[in-house]
Amino acid sequence: MLWQDYYLPKSAGEALTLLASYQGEARVVAGGTDLILEIQQGHRSPVSALVDVTRIAGASEIRREGDYVVIGCGVPHTQIVGSALIQRHGTALAEGCGVIGGPQVRNVATLAGNIAHALPACDGTIALLALGGEAQVARRKMHDANETEWIPLEKLYLGPGKSLVDHTREIITALRFIPTGEHEASAFARIMRPQGVALPILGMATRLKLEGDNFHAVRIATGPVAPTPFRACDTEGFLTGKPATDETTEAAIPVLLNECHPRTSAHRSTAEYRREMLSVLLRQTVKSAIERAQTAR
Repeated sequence: MLWQDYYLPKSAGEALTLLASYQGEARVVAGGTDLILEIQQGHRSPVSALVDVTRIAGASEIRREGDYVVIGCGVPHTQIVGSALIQRHGTALAEGCGVIGGPQVRNVATLAGNIAHALPACDGTIALLALGGEAQVARRKMHDANETEWIPLEKLYLGPGKSLVDHTREIITALRFIPTGEHEASAFARIMRPQGVALPILGMATRLKLEGDNFHAVRIATGPVAPTPFRACDTEGFLTGKPATDETTEAAIPVLLNECHPRTSAHRSTAEYRREMLSVLLRQTVKSAIERAQTAR
């Protein structure tokens, strides 16, 4: 048996109570496209219980909440791709989630689950990082009290497959980002090698805002070029304030290559190839984001 008990709690508090009752022997599950396969293939030990968070109130919703777009922990990639709100105000995320796996995987796999899995090459994660995303983490405190905390996405990653979130005691209940506004847009692109699944060689997302003809604010995320999803902060700083032209983007390429350090992977590509592709993806995502920002209202 891969697990003994399976639960569908209706609230985060109920889910946290269930996790606590198993004293570290239960695991959180949403789409299950990573966790269940890992148990089935022997990469993880069987568990006493699975706590399915997709029935928690609000888990299946994408909504505007104050200054943010909020994505529930049970929202699958297909729902993100089809969301008019995200297509308009978080375009990179719709594009990134649209190339993950195949249709069957996208129909059940959740963005929150991918983030919980903490791998550096997840397309949706890279896009959400460029958008300035945060994750809401719920945990149980003393005396049966619960608390939630919004944590910037980059702080959740401790290494490949290593998350700040304790999946035996904590839950990612939602994700959020500030939507793009006037003269602001985002774009995502990746290079992939189909090998049964659509394995990403390299992905990149760019969010930018224009002020007149200049870059006013820029965020760039890429991976895998480091043990965690990577913010190209030096490149962002170089572009900000300069003319939003192809010449400026070309001048930023050496800065990007200086701060990104991809490695050779037997399953993806050589480090040299990925370094070449970093420049291709920077040109592509910046150009697309500029074109979108010029007409964004």
